[in-house]
Amino acid sequence: MREAGKVTGYILNELKELIKPGISTMDIDRFVEKTVKAHGMIAAEKGYCGYPASVCTSVNEEVVHGIPSKKRILREGDIVSVDLVVEYKGYMADAARTYAVGKISPEAEHLIKTAEDAFWKGIEFAKVGYRLSDISHNIQTVVEGQGFGVIRDFVGHGIGSDMHEDPQIPNYGKPGKGPRLQAGMTLAIEPMICQGSYEVDVLLDDWTAVTVDGGLAAHYENTVVITDGEPELLTL
Repeated sequence: MREAGKVTGYILNELKELIKPGISTMDIDRFVEKTVKAHGMIAAEKGYCGYPASVCTSVNEEVVHGIPSKKRILREGDIVSVDLVVEYKGYMADAARTYAVGKISPEAEHLIKTAEDAFWKGIEFAKVGYRLSDISHNIQTVVEGQGFGVIRDFVGHGIGSDMHEDPQIPNYGKPGKGPRLQAGMTLAIEPMICQGSYEVDVLLDDWTAVTVDGGLAAHYENTVVITDGEPELLTL
């Protein structure tokens, strides 16, 4: 998982330079697939439950699971969330980032920063002895404190030899609930947030989830290991 995480983080960092006005979301997919293969690893999303691409690219009001397309050209002012799962020797690492396409609005910048800030606040509680919902509650506190909504229909999750394992990790909820955290747990913690209503619809492609009111959405995720001390992040 550490090796898969290094490649995941490397790719997401490299995308900062690739993502600019005029490229298509398929260009992102091709770069990801090529780079993952060059490291002798597998882009695990491709074929997962029939998903057709190597990465998810969700633009503007798209929350998660946007399908890359040659026809989806990124334009100045867009934001795009990229969600990537890399598999190595039967184990997974999962991470996501939201990127600015050229110059974006201050509100969009604020949204992206809040998603990341919420992640870091949440993992202050990703330590032995806390309960799972302590992470969830503190993510929600940050997001709603900045005037944004927390997506309810999609949540974080355990991860290991399978992409999605127990436990589910909502980005909202009361503290002090759920399983107590133990050393060795591997969790994909992923605030998904939006302007306006947190309600979503899924498009006719059966994958792409969008905000019902057209508000922008942002996503920030890392694979996190619970240790006896500070949490270890595998995908930076």
